[in-house]
Amino acid sequence: MALILALLECFLIGAAACATLHLMMGSHAGGAGQLDGALQRALTLSLSCAVAFYYQELYDLHAVRTFRNFLSRLPRSAVLALVLTLAAWGVIPAAGVPGLSPIAILPIILAIILPLRALVYGIAARPPFVRRTLVLGTGPLARRVTQEIDARPESGYRVVGLVGEGSGGPTTAYGTPVLGSLEDLDDIISRTGSRRIVVALGDRRGRLPVDRLLEARVRGIAVLDGVEVLERLTGKIAIEAVSPGALAFSGDFRGSRLHEAVARGISLVAAVSGLVLFAPLMALIALLIRLDSRGPVLFVHDRAGLGGKRIRLLKFRTMHPSDRHTSEWAGDNDDRITRAGRWLRRFRLDELPQFVNILRGDINLVGPRPHPLSNFDLFTRTVPYYRIRSMVPPGVTGWAQVRYGYANDLEEETEKMRYDLYYIKHRSILLDALILLDTIKVVLLGRGAKVAEAARTESLARGSSVAFLPRMHGRHNQNRALAGQRGRSPVGLTRDLGRHAGGPQAP
Repeated sequence: MALILALLECFLIGAAACATLHLMMGSHAGGAGQLDGALQRALTLSLSCAVAFYYQELYDLHAVRTFRNFLSRLPRSAVLALVLTLAAWGVIPAAGVPGLSPIAILPIILAIILPLRALVYGIAARPPFVRRTLVLGTGPLARRVTQEIDARPESGYRVVGLVGEGSGGPTTAYGTPVLGSLEDLDDIISRTGSRRIVVALGDRRGRLPVDRLLEARVRGIAVLDGVEVLERLTGKIAIEAVSPGALAFSGDFRGSRLHEAVARGISLVAAVSGLVLFAPLMALIALLIRLDSRGPVLFVHDRAGLGGKRIRLLKFRTMHPSDRHTSEWAGDNDDRITRAGRWLRRFRLDELPQFVNILRGDINLVGPRPHPLSNFDLFTRTVPYYRIRSMVPPGVTGWAQVRYGYANDLEEETEKMRYDLYYIKHRSILLDALILLDTIKVVLLGRGAKVAEAARTESLARGSSVAFLPRMHGRHNQNRALAGQRGRSPVGLTRDLGRHAGGPQAP
């Protein structure tokens, strides 16, 4: 819906701008040059509005859930769109077109956008855009599916109830009514008028009512897998619920030589362009680091590249040097971050030297972030499907980076693996472009820390800890104490984990 909404608004804004500019030019509007100028400026205005709306998250109906939320963000978006338009019109002058016309066009744009958005928010929660949904199961997977659907009213799902795996169970689960058992499925479908069934059973062997589900599909009722629904809603794969067989037989996970070639070509062009364009900024950052704290300007860290191969990753130094054995987790090194480093990390500017790594062939522009080499064996043993992560080229930025941020313990590293696995499954030029747009948002607006904290809080609130891993204990201050006193990993899993947590700087 977001893409359709963006395209529709771009078209309407462009058409309105073109018509308004044509009228404002009056008798001078007949020439081909004036018409071309009006079209150029109308296109620039519509694209500026699209960029402003995107970076204010007005196309994210999960972040901006109500029309009132939309109105609260609209003034900043309008100002940003106006600035972008005036800047673009200054670079691309057009004869006979009024220079300050965006201000005159603004009321017309608002007259288009406000009713359209009011209509979108009004119908988004009504049939046929919202389908009544039954969830089969009452276990952890069913709970996650129900919580994610309830948190996303724009998703098109509305849970009407759960279907228990057996009779005689509770009448409610997770605040949702249990309408009966699998034996009563036909009657429950008729009573609720459900148009979707999400299968979220913990164990399907001998329990899945295949015949009834097939009959439901013949009657036009969609039957969906719970893991795939979670994947679609959250942008990550529920690795605690998906089996290796399901991943192996998935229609995705296709390595495309075209995508690899295009991604590598774009990475090389971006690296060369970035080193040239950002050379003055990088020189200024180097000077700032020198003035702010003692130590080298660059930090060189051993990371695991493609196939687990050792690469030497370059970053601007953001921490005070330490002679003691330190933890790899970002949260355990907050006291070592320099004043300049805190600012560099917020805007991800400490990653700029990695353009050199791209030219070396160590990494691409987009891909899973390379982890410290000292943690590679640990993560391979403890994080499900981690070895798959090393089968694609790592990147400067990635899906997990823009959706989650830094990890501070093994649980959060596992949570990031859910996003990385989603990227590996669906990697494409379009997804890479989306990641780059989100990365630009982080760099320009410094929203990385806020996004990461929001994602982390949301994951913890919805109980997303991995069911088959031992519960991690000891975080932040407790982790720092363990790492400092015993030289061990701050996770507290097993005796031998400490061998893999060394290193002078957090990832």
